[in-house]
Amino acid sequence: MLEQVMPNVYKIEIPLPGNPLKALNSYLIKGRGRNLLIDTGMNREECRRAMYAGLRELGVDLRETDFFITHMHADHSGLVAELAAETSSVYCSGPDAAVINASEGWEEMVVFARRCGFPEVSLRDAIKKHPGYKYSSRGRIAFTIVNEGDTISIGDYTFRCVSTPGHTAGHMCLYEPGCKVLVAGDHILGNITPNISLWSDDRNPLDEYLHSLDKVAGLDVRLVLPGHRDLLEDCGKRIDELRRHHRARAEEVVSILAGGRQNAYQVAAQMSWDLTYDSWDQFPVAQKWFATGEAIAHLKYLEGKRVVRRETVDGQIVFALN
Repeated sequence: MLEQVMPNVYKIEIPLPGNPLKALNSYLIKGRGRNLLIDTGMNREECRRAMYAGLRELGVDLRETDFFITHMHADHSGLVAELAAETSSVYCSGPDAAVINASEGWEEMVVFARRCGFPEVSLRDAIKKHPGYKYSSRGRIAFTIVNEGDTISIGDYTFRCVSTPGHTAGHMCLYEPGCKVLVAGDHILGNITPNISLWSDDRNPLDEYLHSLDKVAGLDVRLVLPGHRDLLEDCGKRIDELRRHHRARAEEVVSILAGGRQNAYQVAAQMSWDLTYDSWDQFPVAQKWFATGEAIAHLKYLEGKRVVRRETVDGQIVFALN
């Protein structure tokens, strides 16, 4: 589905079959001589058909098109290697560009997940069914690395790069100060909350995310173009809602740990999730993976605030209230 959202700015809706996100919002900005395509959809046939149909309808020549990848997740980056021509620049942050071009990393996640209590019998199945594993970009990409404050001019628009780590280590938004528009990727979403997950010990993504929300709250934003679902007109209100959501999540984790020390998988099984299943046992393994990653992120955040402490018991990481 194609929709014009601003002069020379179009939203191409890319379906994500079987995914709770339902679809990706890819944005095409038409310029004089060059176009800019923001995010691409997964490397799968349903996404490919929708993308090419939208580009044909807009009369886009990929040889005259550059790309901006807000972050490394496959639903945003999976088709970029196929779409980008030799004449294309592909913009992305350094941390996320490195992940897109890396073929390793999954085994380290498996080891950490095992230490966090994820059942051994489900681990390989969780990876095999993970959309990032199945539908990622194929082939190395010659990225043009962008950093905070860099600008990209297309047609009548000049976008400023805004570094917003949290959802991923290198998540990057685009802000157009003239028309007060924020291309938000998965940093700010409307009727769903961005997944803040952790599968290593080297970051505190929820702390990063909350600081990134504070940064964006300081911008004068009239319209948010998110990576999924509906466009947003009240950015400040949504930021306040997201802050409250994560505060409530952290309080829920604390209440769960009041029952005694537990690993992240056990905590995730007791958290409330907006999914249409009656019990944790009914969750598909992929959803258990995302839920456990979110539980780890909140536990890490609370550990940083000295609300909880970690212990190692029989090789597993467990958490308890301080």
